[in-house]
Amino acid sequence: MIRAYVVSQKDGAIGAGFEEMDDAALDAGDVVVRTAYASINFKDALAATGKAPIIRRFPCVGGIDASGTVESSTSPRFKAGDKVIVHSHGFGVSHHGGYATRLRAPAAWVNRVPDGMSTLEAITIGVAGYTAALAVELMELNGLKPANGKVLVNGASGGVASVAIDMLSQRGFQVVAATRKMNERDYLMGLGAAEVVDANGLNAGTRPLEKALWQGAVDSLGGEALAALTRTMQRDGVIASLGNALGVEFTTTVMPFILRGVRLVGVNSDNDEALRDHLWKRLGTDLRPRHLARIAQVKPFNELPAMIDAVASGRIKGRTVIEIDASAA
Repeated sequence: MIRAYVVSQKDGAIGAGFEEMDDAALDAGDVVVRTAYASINFKDALAATGKAPIIRRFPCVGGIDASGTVESSTSPRFKAGDKVIVHSHGFGVSHHGGYATRLRAPAAWVNRVPDGMSTLEAITIGVAGYTAALAVELMELNGLKPANGKVLVNGASGGVASVAIDMLSQRGFQVVAATRKMNERDYLMGLGAAEVVDANGLNAGTRPLEKALWQGAVDSLGGEALAALTRTMQRDGVIASLGNALGVEFTTTVMPFILRGVRLVGVNSDNDEALRDHLWKRLGTDLRPRHLARIAQVKPFNELPAMIDAVASGRIKGRTVIEIDASAA
């Protein structure tokens, strides 16, 4: 039997809890994985608590990423014993996800864990770190260079932001971490931030163009925070937009784009196999984070509900990893 944490809907109310299910209840896919670890992303917390309409079908095993060991595969890309990570597309949203002792997924959603990396390190990176890696690559393709100035990372103590700070700093960028949790200053400096600033004190003004401060920015907030960034970017600056913690709408003018050449780049982790393979190879080499042990806190499977509540209420820093079955690592 499979132990799983299932998100359900009854009479319009969303709830979640542990259930037992058998293999026949798993969704279709090419690869069966014994799950070692999963993580709690903000999206997972919203889904399980019903705070946002994330889940596309009910019931659904939660968890939008997981790592473990291949048990069986009908895809020639994988064989029994391979260490893998699964994430993105419909995983944990419209297809049973990672909060289960066994999972089955399409091969296109699965990647090998890079050589020399453990399954724990891989899930600490997870979909959050993969998204950060894609953001860094897209920003560099749009001209981001260490010599060109400071890079702001907002929502800095969150999972994606933590990994982004680590990656950018090791690539030589002067990273400014913006946070409303100034008690996490030591944590952020330990990841490589050159400066930690209080997000509440950032004065972005209201004019279409304000003082140019940043050559790049990683934005996980959306809303007014993203609008403020457009006004304060340097000439040819680039913003990677990858989250909406403060809202899905923002208001700005065309002035930053037509007078300073500011580039707003969207970051979506639902990528094809070629890009996924490329980024996971980089995550095992030049983009490999240096401080994964600092970024992760690991909790047992039975503490998943409590940790989901903590993530949903913003009481967590970095990445929260759930140990599903360490013997599958």
